[in-house]
Amino acid sequence: MTGAIGKVALLWRGDPEARNSLHPRNSRLEPVFQALAARNIYAEPAVYGDDWVSEVRSELLALDGVLVWVDPICNGQSRTKLDAMLRDVASQGVWVSTHPDVILKMGVKEVLYRTRHIGWGTDTAAYHSVDSLRTEFPRRLQLNEPRVLKRNRGNGGQGVWKVERVPTADSSDTVRVLEGRRGSIPAVLSLMEFLIRCEDYIRQDGCVIDQPFQPRLADGMIRCYVSVNRVVGYGHQLIKALIAPPADGPDSPAAQPGPRIMYYNSTPQFQQLRALMESEWIPQMTEALHIRPDELPVIWDADFLYGPKTRDGDDTYVLCEINVSSVLPIPDQAPDEIAQSVETRLRSRATAQFVQ
Repeated sequence: MTGAIGKVALLWRGDPEARNSLHPRNSRLEPVFQALAARNIYAEPAVYGDDWVSEVRSELLALDGVLVWVDPICNGQSRTKLDAMLRDVASQGVWVSTHPDVILKMGVKEVLYRTRHIGWGTDTAAYHSVDSLRTEFPRRLQLNEPRVLKRNRGNGGQGVWKVERVPTADSSDTVRVLEGRRGSIPAVLSLMEFLIRCEDYIRQDGCVIDQPFQPRLADGMIRCYVSVNRVVGYGHQLIKALIAPPADGPDSPAAQPGPRIMYYNSTPQFQQLRALMESEWIPQMTEALHIRPDELPVIWDADFLYGPKTRDGDDTYVLCEINVSSVLPIPDQAPDEIAQSVETRLRSRATAQFVQ
């Protein structure tokens, strides 16, 4: 592209066949490619695989930046090699969004504990050792007050468990658990047996997060999409995760989540949430997590459940997750917002280099 503002790659995970047939039209990110081109930003696809990490590294070093869409866990694969490579290219001057170090601050479940003092927070605990999980969680788990345990890194409901005590004649510690992964069914077992299953989460991810179950879960989840610090749209979905499947099983139509309905950032029903995010919660989050404004991802989302209504009948919102690693699908207006953020970042980098 002649006279381009800058050159970036859009990176996602794929197989060798996908890598050999690279073209923006082959991906779900085609609208982002188009929005970048409209702003005179050259963008090329980069299909990633651990087996050809060195080749992708060489490609990225020839560019100004890379925008990354790769889940933390997918088909047994992690981001270990990818994140090491991204740190390497970032150290050599390539702009990475989202940088792995920023993901470890805001794209993990521990963010729920570290920002529990913000208005989106709730009664949240973090267990950083097996001993603390075994001693503290049973005290928090009261009869008729379910809790939700969450592994620090994961996606698709993996390692997210609704846990509730089951009354027994002998007063034994028995619980009913249900994982957030699609197709899961409840299981009844001893509390200690369940906690032993969760110990690997601490060994692998450093901690387990504990929040109260939100009774208004059936009202759906609001996904608030953000580019850097601007809300760019919303998605509302009637989810089925952590809701016991009907009698005809987890594969029945009634057990499937509803479609995610996308909304513009100007949608009236979400303006209170938008104002809270832009004027209060995002600035408070960046301060709490020690993230500079220019480190914020070009696309991320915050997932909210409805909390208890106020005395005046207004909704409140409880943060249940922040997604940073791979945010798809996105609202229709998001690609241009992403492109605007990329342009701002590239021009800022060019100015800084000129001054130097």
